[in-house]
Amino acid sequence: MAVNLEKGQKISLEKEAGGALTKVVMGLGWDAKQGEAKKGLLGGLFGGGSSESSIDLDASCILFAGDKAVDAVYFGQLKSKDGSILHSGDNRTGKGEGDDEQIVVDLSRVPESVTALVFTVNSFTGQTFDAVANAYCRLLNGANQSEIARYTLTSQGSHTAQIMAKVYRHNGEWKMHAIGENATGRTINDLFKPITAFL
Repeated sequence: MAVNLEKGQKISLEKEAGGALTKVVMGLGWDAKQGEAKKGLLGGLFGGGSSESSIDLDASCILFAGDKAVDAVYFGQLKSKDGSILHSGDNRTGKGEGDDEQIVVDLSRVPESVTALVFTVNSFTGQTFDAVANAYCRLLNGANQSEIARYTLTSQGSHTAQIMAKVYRHNGEWKMHAIGENATGRTINDLFKPITAFL
C-alpha cells in the first residue's frame, strides 16, 4: 500500500517497500486543465495556445554531493554520467494515462559521493500551475513496479516550477523527503539556488 505523502513528510524507502531497494522509478503525471491552454495568455506567447495539449512539464533529477550539484538528468541529458539514472524522454503534452515522464534510478550504481537526488518539475512552455490539473509524482519499486509513495502536486498558483522531492542517504539507507516547494523557472538551471535550502 503506497504512502500518500504530505508536504515536508519524510519516509524510509526500504521500510515502505518492505525490504532492500536497488532500483526506484520516479514517475510524473499531469493534465492540462480543460480550456486553460486555449485561453492564450502565456500559451499564445510560447506558440500554440490553440490546443489544450500545449502544457509541457519537465521532470528532472539533480545529483548532489553535499551542497554541490555534480550532475543532472533532464530532457537535454537523458542519462547521468555514471549511468545510474535514466530519463524516459520528454513528454510535451501530458496526454494519456499513467506517468507522462519517468526517471529510473539504479540505487546500487549511484556513486557513494552522491548524497542526495533532488527531483523537480518545470513548466517549459511557461504556463503557471493554475493551468495544470491532476499533477503528481510517485515513487515505484523498480523490481516489481509497485508504488511505494505518492505526492500529489495540489498546489495551484502563479509558480512555474516545483521542487518535488529529495531521495537521500541517511545512516546507510535511502529516505525520501516530500519537499513540495513552489519555484519559478522554465528549466532546472533556475532551480539550483532555491534547492540549496533543502540539502
